[in-house]
Amino acid sequence: MTNDLMHRGKAIKLAVFDVDGVLTDGRLYFLEDGSEFKTFNTLDGHGIKMLMASGVTTAIISGRKTPVVERRAKNLGIPHLYQGREDKLVVLDELLGQLNLSYEQVAYLGDDLPDLPVIRRVGLGMAVANAAAFVREHAHGVTLARGGEGAAREFCELILQAQGNLDAANAHYL
Repeated sequence: MTNDLMHRGKAIKLAVFDVDGVLTDGRLYFLEDGSEFKTFNTLDGHGIKMLMASGVTTAIISGRKTPVVERRAKNLGIPHLYQGREDKLVVLDELLGQLNLSYEQVAYLGDDLPDLPVIRRVGLGMAVANAAAFVREHAHGVTLARGGEGAAREFCELILQAQGNLDAANAHYL
């Protein structure tokens, strides 16, 4: 991790995640009855729980709306869920007003063009390894892992490490 990413990670109070392509591999699965399902990575989920246990608030902002994401957010205890919202920067502004936080205190993990305005605005804006090339070019950093394959865990651990909390989070399991 670069010194710049570590420096940016120190101030983070809110970590925000996109869903499709970030918490999932980006594929959409539709069943004949019109319902859909998604697959989530358990390593990512535990990373989010570790981050929240360290005092960092979490949120999901997704352009799509599905009950599966609502269930996943509830299972992880993510307190702020926004679905069906295309303009993610507007949503973030609303959330920052509620939480009385500044952009510099926000980390965001995304993968595609709708995420880019937020990635460019926040204190730590990152892209997953398989994000669109243009998004990767304009992010502060890019994960080694692909979306849905541990990228969110990597992102969470970067913040934990920057804030000096990763060793304690891991030691809990020794």
